[in-house]
Amino acid sequence: MRSSLYAICCLFSMMNSAMKWFSTSTAPLALAGILLITALVCGCTDSGTGGDVTPAAGPVETLTITGSTTVLPLAQLTAEAYMDAHAYADIQVSGGGSSVGVKSVGVGTHDIGMASRGLKAEEASASPGLVQHVVAKDGIAIIVHRDNPVTSLTLEEVRAIYAGNIRNWNEVGGDDREIVVIGRDSASGTREYFSEEVMGGDDFYPGQLEKNSNGAVAQTVRQTPSAIGYVGLGYLDETIGVVALGPDGATVEPSVANVLAGTYPVARDLNMFTNGEPEGLAANYLAFVLSDEGQQIAADEGFVPVA
Repeated sequence: MRSSLYAICCLFSMMNSAMKWFSTSTAPLALAGILLITALVCGCTDSGTGGDVTPAAGPVETLTITGSTTVLPLAQLTAEAYMDAHAYADIQVSGGGSSVGVKSVGVGTHDIGMASRGLKAEEASASPGLVQHVVAKDGIAIIVHRDNPVTSLTLEEVRAIYAGNIRNWNEVGGDDREIVVIGRDSASGTREYFSEEVMGGDDFYPGQLEKNSNGAVAQTVRQTPSAIGYVGLGYLDETIGVVALGPDGATVEPSVANVLAGTYPVARDLNMFTNGEPEGLAANYLAFVLSDEGQQIAADEGFVPVA
């Protein structure tokens, strides 16, 4: 009540001043109307403790995330959802590969590092304070051009193709075409996992084409009739041929259901790393990723929820 009376008094004071001015001025009446409208809209603010003061918005908090292009879509979508619900949050997400993510959070240039693999021994040694947060699981799918008649391979055949020991599709039941091998670059966590779990430490075929993201691998395979590549489950769609995979001829389709069941042979954790236990916005964001809403986003993107 006190603040309302104060505002009315201010308004009448401004109107009285304006009338005195206009009694000696030749300014158009329209300007007087503008003054009165301004007074009505803006009002007067009581500087005392009883005044109605609209509280200022809180300071913006920034969270920076970088790393794995496999985890990238999940990070981007959960960041957008979190910012929609929390106006104070500014979450900046970028890719670059798992190695970039781990290094960046370790040296402190970013708050969270994404990785589609666990820490290497040298990374753990260089940054002993890193804390792993498993935010989803993923399978690595072998993909081919959608017109390729080869729909299944054994792990041994995939290993031989990527080692360069099988060079033509007719050696695995396909057409007489030289295989174009598509892989990932050295910063990729997907490549690291593929190297360990599929290649068993064998060297990659030196003629493979290296791409810096899952999306780039998928795009190249779409456009190359004799190509083979590997991507996370979230990058599968009807424009790509998907290869069932397994040991000793027992092949299994790459799918969320099969990863959950433990029957698909090439699956891994997707991680976000912090340097020490997360606090503030980092802790709140990670809690959101692992919430029902965050895990539904993961599932919608083709990942396997972990919570």
